[in-house]
Amino acid sequence: MTQNNIRRLWASGKPVLNGWLSIGNAFTAEILSQQGYDSLTVDQQHGFLGYDALAPMLQAMKAAPVTPMVRVPWLSAGDIMKALDGGAMGIICPMVNTAEEAAFLVSCMRYPPHGQRSMGPTRAVFAHGADYGKWADEQVVALAMIETADGMKNLKDIVRTPGLDGVYIGPADLTLGLTGRKYPTGFDREEPEMIEAIKEILARAHEAGIKACLHCGSSAYAARAIGWGFDMVTLLNDVRLLASSAKASVEQARKLIGEQVADAPAPRNAGY
Repeated sequence: MTQNNIRRLWASGKPVLNGWLSIGNAFTAEILSQQGYDSLTVDQQHGFLGYDALAPMLQAMKAAPVTPMVRVPWLSAGDIMKALDGGAMGIICPMVNTAEEAAFLVSCMRYPPHGQRSMGPTRAVFAHGADYGKWADEQVVALAMIETADGMKNLKDIVRTPGLDGVYIGPADLTLGLTGRKYPTGFDREEPEMIEAIKEILARAHEAGIKACLHCGSSAYAARAIGWGFDMVTLLNDVRLLASSAKASVEQARKLIGEQVADAPAPRNAGY
């Protein structure tokens, strides 16, 4: 049996530091898996990759003590089950707007009689053991994303979905859903109304006995979110880490050789 490190940390009262992979490359996944994250999520929704890239990325993480997760493209039984069969120990599902959708997510992640997941863990039995089918239901983690006006409206019912392990806040879409184009898109929200919404999701999740997770755009904001009580925070993704490190290196070199550093626009939403 492979114990899910996310569940182990939560059981001990500790938060989870999650990394984010948007570049479809096994070597990138291997590098980040050895940098101290508790978990790593491969982004199939907005990431630049498909299932053929996902599979070797999950394999590359196996050498490190990091829990592999997948954000699936949508609430689709096939995508959810294939990610689990490929070895993912957690699923983040975008745009969950109702308790019925949350229940469908859970059902896709549990074998009968607790759900409708089809038996065929092609790689999972090699990654996690031949007894995978006996314990998978209790170890995989189901996270529903709250990121729309409908999701907020139905929040009280969503968080009470049996078998749902937690909710995951997508701040960029949540801001669009609740305020339209009133504010620029992005992650680390400072607007009082958005902080209030984020804290409401946190409170409702904990009231229902499940976990609350937040996608962050900086380590400072992630630490702040943990201070609020969040159980999982996602740090900068591979795209931003590569871009920011490369930019800093070039700027330092140009300053050292006496060249003027040109201003370059930085993408605000590169984590998605």
